[in-house]
Amino acid sequence: MADATPKLGLAHRLYTGQISYDFIKHRRTWFIISAVIIAVSILVVLLRGLTLGIEFRGGTDFQVPMQVTSTTVDDVRAHTNEFTVPDLEPQVFSLGDSQIRIQTRTLTPEEMATTRTEIATIAGVQPADVTSNVVGASWGKDISRQGVIALVVFTVLVMLLIAIYFRDWKMSVAAIVAVFHDLIVTVGVYALVGFTVTPSTVIGVLTILGYSLYDTVVVFDKIRENTKNIHESNHTYSYQANLATNQVIVRSLNTTIIGVLPVVALFGAGSMLQSGPLADLGLALLVGMLAGAYSSLFIAAPLLAWLREREPAMAEHRERLERRKARSEAKSAHRQNIAAADLSPAMSIDGDTITISADQFTGERRQRRTDGTRAQRKKGK
Repeated sequence: MADATPKLGLAHRLYTGQISYDFIKHRRTWFIISAVIIAVSILVVLLRGLTLGIEFRGGTDFQVPMQVTSTTVDDVRAHTNEFTVPDLEPQVFSLGDSQIRIQTRTLTPEEMATTRTEIATIAGVQPADVTSNVVGASWGKDISRQGVIALVVFTVLVMLLIAIYFRDWKMSVAAIVAVFHDLIVTVGVYALVGFTVTPSTVIGVLTILGYSLYDTVVVFDKIRENTKNIHESNHTYSYQANLATNQVIVRSLNTTIIGVLPVVALFGAGSMLQSGPLADLGLALLVGMLAGAYSSLFIAAPLLAWLREREPAMAEHRERLERRKARSEAKSAHRQNIAAADLSPAMSIDGDTITISADQFTGERRQRRTDGTRAQRKKGK
């Protein structure tokens, strides 16, 4: 007869704790890995630096009407390296399918006129058809300063909100550490691949702040639910936190996959069309969302458990459970010893032969117990 019991899915077995991965126990490993990733990201930024867009470093922006194909941007970029004006530091993008945008360093009026003429020659148009704008670096400095101020205000407000909502400041610390991990990794990837930092990049970075926090708050909410009245339970804070992390892992993976798919499409479209803003935004979102999914499970939750386990009350609770477990194991071992003594077989040795008779030995013990009981009864009479 076939087994009619329905097979439980992976999500249900993770939720009930039938199967799980111990995120908390291996936190030292994940902390080391994360520290190495952060160190490498900072090192890449220091050694290679960030490729700042014209909005942040200032420069000259040229736009020329030109039919755009799959090879147009590469062809124009190759021609700009042969321009008369040296060290142009050109960046070439497509604007739709009928216009090319070329950004250079800040040029003098003479250099601007020469460059405009050469751009018109490439596009096959008149120099008057090439528009140009000079962008000052002050705008980028203002945006950078306002961005830093916004990040500080965001950090303070988020820490206060999480501390008030969860009534636990340690959750605020763990959440912010995870957020800064995501930011540093995103900036490190930008420096590594040489993508240009543009206003689209800033938008993408601000977006991943919210996404990273959302995933972390989901994990923390489940941890709070599992650790309610923890001092009256038979489990430690780390155990319940790890159970909560396993319970939400499927949800986190599903949310990440669903969110990443359109971002991959956005990044792919920006790369294929060689559109700077789309590619910049797509890369920031892609790296930030993947880093956020990782940090919520492997950094925020283990760090929170480590901070909470260091509390005196939690340490006392853990020691009490360890003593209870030791007593239980001692009692269990004692029972096994008694059972082994009652069922130990009788052994007889005849030359080189050893005969074991468990039934005979057990019968003799039973007979001795019976004789002893009868003797006690006669003595009582």
